[in-house]
Amino acid sequence: MSFRIQPTPPARPNRCQLFGPGSRPAIFAKMAASDADVVNIDLEDSVAPSDKDSARANVIEAIGGIDWGTKTLSVRINGLDTPWWYRDVVDLLEQASERLDLIMIPKVGCAADLYAVDALVSAVEAAKGRTKKIGFEVIIESAAGISHVEEIAAATPRLQAMSLGAADFAASMGMQTTGIGGTQADYYMLHEGARYWADPWHWAQAAIVAACRTHGVLPVDGPFGDFSDDEGFRAQARRSATLGMVGKWAIHPKQVALANEVFTPSDAAVLEAREILAAMETAKANGEGATVYKGRLVDIASIKQAEVIVRQAEMISGP
Repeated sequence: MSFRIQPTPPARPNRCQLFGPGSRPAIFAKMAASDADVVNIDLEDSVAPSDKDSARANVIEAIGGIDWGTKTLSVRINGLDTPWWYRDVVDLLEQASERLDLIMIPKVGCAADLYAVDALVSAVEAAKGRTKKIGFEVIIESAAGISHVEEIAAATPRLQAMSLGAADFAASMGMQTTGIGGTQADYYMLHEGARYWADPWHWAQAAIVAACRTHGVLPVDGPFGDFSDDEGFRAQARRSATLGMVGKWAIHPKQVALANEVFTPSDAAVLEAREILAAMETAKANGEGATVYKGRLVDIASIKQAEVIVRQAEMISGP
C-alpha cells in the first residue's frame, strides 16, 4: 500500500438525494420533510429555459425561508455550456442565506470545469464576506467526464460528492438505449440458449468509486428512471452499494424509502461487523494476525471492511 493515506470522505449520511425542480416551490416543504439525507433543488434539466430566472428566485427565497432540518442542502446549477450557470452561482452566493451547503455542477468533463466554478465562487465569497465555504458535488455524464474522472475527483478541496448521470452519459457514449439506469434488454450474455443480463453501468461506477475513494469524495449512484419499478431500483442500488457507492438519487418521492433501505446497513450486518472486530481484538491480544469467524478467515483487511459498516451505521443513527 502506498505510504500516502487515502483521505476520508465527508462524514455525513448520503443514502438518498431527493431531486425537485426549482420551478415548483410548492414541493420544497415536502422535500424538507422527507427522509432523504440530501435535498437537491434543480435549476438545470427539469426547468424550462423560460423559467430559469423565476426558478432561481424561488430557490434563493427557499434556502433561508424553509426549515431544512439537518439535511444537506444542494442546488444543481446549469451546465457550463449554457448562458445561465454564472448567474446561478453569483445570485445564489450573493443573495441566498448561508444555509446552502453544496452546489451541484452537471456535465463536468475535466478538472478545468471545476477550476472555473471554484474561481467564481471564491471571488463572490470573498466579496460578500461569506463565512461558510460552499462545497461542490459533480455529475459524470459524458465520455470526457469518465475519461478524466480521477483528475476531476482531485480538482478542488471543495468537492464532496460525485454521481453518475446515466441518461446523458449513455447519449454521450452513443449507447443504444433510452433507459435511465438499470438493466438494458440488449446487453446480455448467451449461454446454451439462455440469456443472462449484465450491468452496462458497472465499469463506469467502478471508475467513479475508485477515483472518489482515492481523493476523499463520496461516490453516489444517479437516477433510476422507471419509478414504477421498485425491484429494478433496489437491484441497481444493491449493485451500487456492493461496489462502494454510499447512496442513490431519488427522482420520485417513493424512491427515498427504497434508497434508505438499501444503503442503511442491516442490524444483522452491523452485528456481524462488530463481532468480527471483537474477534480480531481477541486475536490481537493473543499475538495473532488472523482468526476464524463463522468458518471463514478474517484478518487485518477484515477489520477495515467491518469498520466501514460500523462507521456508516453510527453516522446514520447520529449522536
